[in-house]
Amino acid sequence: MEKRMQSLNAQAPLLPGDHQEDYNLKDTSPQLGERWPNGGTFGGRGWMNGGDRFTSTYDLVEQMFYLYVRVVKAKELPPSSLTGSCDPYVEVKLGNYKGRTKHFDRKSNPEWNQVFAFSKDRVQSSLLEVFVKDKEMAGRDDYVRRVAFDLNEVPTRVPPDSPLAPQWYRLEDRRGEGKVRGEVMLAVWMGTQADEAFTEAWHADAASVHGEGVFNIRSKVYVSPKLWYLRVNVIEAQDVVANDRSRLPDVFVKAQIGNQVLRTKICPTRTPNPLWNEDLVFVTAEPFEEQLLITVEDRVHPSKEDVLGKISLPLNEFEKRQDHRPVNSRWFNLEKYGFGVMEGDRRKEHKFSSRIHLRVCLEGGYHVLDESTMYISDQRPTAKQLWKQPVGILEVGILGAQGLLPMKMKDGRGSTDAYCVAKYGQKWVRTRTIMETFNPRWNEQYTWEVYDPCTVITLGVFDNSHLGGNSGGGSNAGRDARIGKVRIRLSTLEAHRTYTHSYPLLVLHPHGLKKMGELQLAIRFTTLSLANMIYIYGQPLLPKMHYLHPFTVNQVDNLRYQAMNIVARRLGRAEPPLRKEVVEYMLDVDSHMWSMRRSKANFFRIMSLVSGMVAIGQWFGSVCYWKNPITSVLVHILFLILVWYPELILPTLCFYMFLVGLWNYRYRPRYPPHMDTKLSWAESVNPDELDEEFDTFPTCRPHDVIRMRYDRLRSVAGRIQTVVGDIATQGERFESLLGWRDPRATSLFIVFCVCAAVVLYATPFRVVALVGGLYYLRHPRFRSKLPSVPSSFFKRLPARTDSLL
Repeated sequence: MEKRMQSLNAQAPLLPGDHQEDYNLKDTSPQLGERWPNGGTFGGRGWMNGGDRFTSTYDLVEQMFYLYVRVVKAKELPPSSLTGSCDPYVEVKLGNYKGRTKHFDRKSNPEWNQVFAFSKDRVQSSLLEVFVKDKEMAGRDDYVRRVAFDLNEVPTRVPPDSPLAPQWYRLEDRRGEGKVRGEVMLAVWMGTQADEAFTEAWHADAASVHGEGVFNIRSKVYVSPKLWYLRVNVIEAQDVVANDRSRLPDVFVKAQIGNQVLRTKICPTRTPNPLWNEDLVFVTAEPFEEQLLITVEDRVHPSKEDVLGKISLPLNEFEKRQDHRPVNSRWFNLEKYGFGVMEGDRRKEHKFSSRIHLRVCLEGGYHVLDESTMYISDQRPTAKQLWKQPVGILEVGILGAQGLLPMKMKDGRGSTDAYCVAKYGQKWVRTRTIMETFNPRWNEQYTWEVYDPCTVITLGVFDNSHLGGNSGGGSNAGRDARIGKVRIRLSTLEAHRTYTHSYPLLVLHPHGLKKMGELQLAIRFTTLSLANMIYIYGQPLLPKMHYLHPFTVNQVDNLRYQAMNIVARRLGRAEPPLRKEVVEYMLDVDSHMWSMRRSKANFFRIMSLVSGMVAIGQWFGSVCYWKNPITSVLVHILFLILVWYPELILPTLCFYMFLVGLWNYRYRPRYPPHMDTKLSWAESVNPDELDEEFDTFPTCRPHDVIRMRYDRLRSVAGRIQTVVGDIATQGERFESLLGWRDPRATSLFIVFCVCAAVVLYATPFRVVALVGGLYYLRHPRFRSKLPSVPSSFFKRLPARTDSLL
């Protein structure tokens, strides 16, 4: 085994220029917002003169000050003397920054209701000007009206104060010759990113973006579509007649929803009344847009099928069930299909037609998996009636990024337009795009309800490639490029503590591992009820239906792929869209693909666990050989005591684990896990393995035989890779029992150890052995299909999968 490890190490030289210290998690000390008991104000002083700190629900981000200008509407605008009409629009100017509304054709009383935001850090003027212009007379000052504001006199609005009411302002001549005809309704105030107008505002950073690009830079909160499993139980059919009346048909049923197509097996007996009793499971999303298309087909030839009948059914008419209770089946008449049906045959169809017997229902008791169970962020079933109360609140402050690499060329130089996406549960958030900077500052805070602490939040940073004038070049032009990703398991966070760290953004490219920058976050996990939190650790990881009526492994993989496609399609239709490449990267759509690097990483995870047992064997050997006489004498004394008093064996073992748990408390992790390059075997991967990992599937090799064998090898190796990873995960969960990676789980376990030690000490050993043996040998009638409390507790323990690239 040691020779095998040495050979694997020898095959993977370190990449030049890569240093482990560059990939470490870094502690930061940002100036986060504070909570003041009285709500604090600016003391009446102007924004340009500064002000006092104030209370905000945005206390996990650095306060960023903005000047907000809400342009509501205008009235009684005079027509142009040349055109006889008015095509008005508003231009807001602050120093070198200008923002403009859309224009209206021939309208003297326009209504815009648009907000402009100017960052305090970039303002170099104390005068704000709001111009009302005529599009047809652009460039002529004679037809320009304006309203001017001194920033020192602009009021300050601090959330949760009431919104500032807009007011009518009389327009002035630009030359200052007095009031002119027309008024404009405005609201001007100073605020922070906590203002509700922040997300919908036009930002000064977007001064060079027009049209669709303006919407692509805004922050946005998305909600995943409500996903359902549709179970179609194909029972039987009646009076199925082949097109060739001289033979009995080989019948099967094909069901289709959108691009999902499933089919039953061919009925083993040729008969006009075939019987299948097979389940076909699909993924669908509310609101239902597709219909269920059922076709009965006859296998005439291995490469030819005849359609004997079909029917299209809307999904809204099917029953929604929350458990495994039976659903009523129904008979449906099939429509005759084919161009060879004569008019006389069509008239007979009203009197006689084939029928199919179906049992169809929408499953509300399952959780529709659209992400890997290793990084699952939501475990609730589809039916809201089965949801429980949240047990905590997750607050994430997305502060900014540092040292991002240029992702595209713009005007002959490297540029990056970065935004961050966070996904937890059904809620996706996207920060605004900060243009043309390698050190963007977002300072946006978001909140999620937590229903289970054993879940993972995923954050990814991307480059926006859908803005005007961008030229990404290459095959990935028009796709938002990946900059990096961070995963954080909530159970590894201490409650009510604020974590402020800078996470490395690591991406594996065909040429090797590359650090793309760092993402700065502030995270706080708040528990609402300690009793509910402890209760959760003894519950099954997924809803009960996953254990009472489980899916096969192939079904889970196929359904997850379909669910991911539906989520990507629906989120891609939002405004601004969350594009498919972003959703796929966040959901780890390619995590099941074969990779020599991943397999090697899982192998060494197992070797790390085995090395612990090897170390125990070496220590016991040293005791036997009296290399340390004092240790050997103590072990002999302990051995004699346990042999003389066997009832002390189990209490001593439990008490020993209790002491180890207390001892390890001093060395408990002080920060959340992050991407570990050594654990992922990413630092020492060789070019041949990278070429294999980034190869397409199926492979692009020229020879058909090689492609078939290569793809088969990758498919089988991918399964083995998953199994090896699962074995490593179970071992790492054993380590985390006393490792304080999950502080709540370790606390529960050591308390259990103390209680068990007391009970086992007070109970005779024979009684314990009798009760334990009878319990494990109990009749199946007394066994439940649901996982036991110890099993559920163990499956919730964290493993090192969160640190794998």
